[in-house]
Amino acid sequence: MGSFKGRHIISLRDMSVDDLGTIVEATARVKSGGAADMLRGSTVAVMFFEPSTRTRLSFESAILQSGGRVFGFASPGASSQSKGESFADTIRTVTGYCDAMVIRHPVEGAARLASELATVPVINAGDGANQHPTQTFLDLFTMEEEFGRLDGLKIGMMGDLKYGRTVHSLAMAMAHFGARMTFISPPNLRMPDSAKAELLARGIGFTEVQQPEEAGVDLDVLYITRIQKERFGDPQEYESVAHCYRLTCETVRALGGSVRIMHPLPRVDEIAEEVDTLPNAIYFRQAHNGVPTRQALLGLVTGGLE
Repeated sequence: MGSFKGRHIISLRDMSVDDLGTIVEATARVKSGGAADMLRGSTVAVMFFEPSTRTRLSFESAILQSGGRVFGFASPGASSQSKGESFADTIRTVTGYCDAMVIRHPVEGAARLASELATVPVINAGDGANQHPTQTFLDLFTMEEEFGRLDGLKIGMMGDLKYGRTVHSLAMAMAHFGARMTFISPPNLRMPDSAKAELLARGIGFTEVQQPEEAGVDLDVLYITRIQKERFGDPQEYESVAHCYRLTCETVRALGGSVRIMHPLPRVDEIAEEVDTLPNAIYFRQAHNGVPTRQALLGLVTGGLE
């Protein structure tokens, strides 16, 4: 695990299958109570240039529960960017105040730029519609808990696949494990061609459909994403797809009844509340796994977890 010390966590494209296995294994150790106080003496800057609830609070909870100290801001208006300071200068300054930095930013590539400027490990907590690696790590851990394996799972990804950074990262990760993927979306929100070309180049096949019922009854996981209003430049384009999917108990039965339902949250109206009562609706447990996953990751990059 020592190979992670000092390492930036920016994109799934930087991760090997062994890296992913290390993170899942470390998360299991942390969740079982095997790594208390691993951030004792460490200070982490949590800098969110874009709104968040689960990611920001789970990072802060992870730091505090591991004995570390945390500071930062929850919006650019709370930083000197509101005075005109450049993003680069903010990073150059804050890197001298901490042992690791967690950054969310609405611009693709911002986390990569930060990693080139910072002198401490940078963790990408989401950059625009590009990548969200720590969400993928907790998704992998959740599936490992649920199925006891990651190899060969059949996964349907439904919703905003064009702008949904969570599904971009998840598809790249699951390619390491030979997943069979079905992409479910309206035509104008399909998985980007670049992502599909990358999957094909790695020998990973997939199918594309418009309705969840077309995915068949043998899915292991249905991973749902909301239609992200904030990613659309054209309000009319958003309205044309805003309410195109709503998962109900009837839909789950049409998919065979036992498919695990996952969602990175927040949801709007794409999952009916009646689905919450199903034993295979695991999205809140998935969200709770964000704390041990982020504890493990911070422990790895700071060297507190060996």
